[in-house]
Amino acid sequence: MFTKNLDPEDFYYSPEGYIVFTEKYHLKRGHCCKSGCKHCPYHYNKKTGLFDRQPNPPKS
Repeated sequence: MFTKNLDPEDFYYSPEGYIVFTEKYHLKRGHCCKSGCKHCPYHYNKKTGLFDRQPNPPKS
């Protein structure tokens, strides 16, 4: 299964059965994939191809 290297707080399953990555996972990853992810902490806007605002600083 895809989740073998993921911690439980890194994702959840949508009602449709898709894996949805959390903000915590994206911050661990360290960069934006530019896919327009639901919980993107980098605020990438897939429609414009731009970052809407500066990324949030990592939470301690």
